[in-house]
Amino acid sequence: MMIRHSVIFKLKDAINADQKQAFFDAVDKLAFIQDVQKFEVLKQISPKNKFEYGISMEFETQEQYDFYSNHPEHVMFVQNYWLKNVDDFLEIDYQI
Repeated sequence: MMIRHSVIFKLKDAINADQKQAFFDAVDKLAFIQDVQKFEVLKQISPKNKFEYGISMEFETQEQYDFYSNHPEHVMFVQNYWLKNVDDFLEIDYQI
């Protein structure tokens, strides 16, 4: 069983270009956490919903996903970037 972790989100309207660049630079670093596979950052183009971006990655086991979720780099990202810059999000974890 594999797990595909995906987060679809909208950034806060008030963030400027530099803050947005810093956010996505921090997002890119998540790809280097142990056991992250098929890491993608996606720009949503459909007008059917309010979300703007997506992040998707895969893990071979629940233990690997749990390791990622609790990894200091991920925790730091959530505290320093995610909570400050994201207006709304939807998180979906698929079994594949």
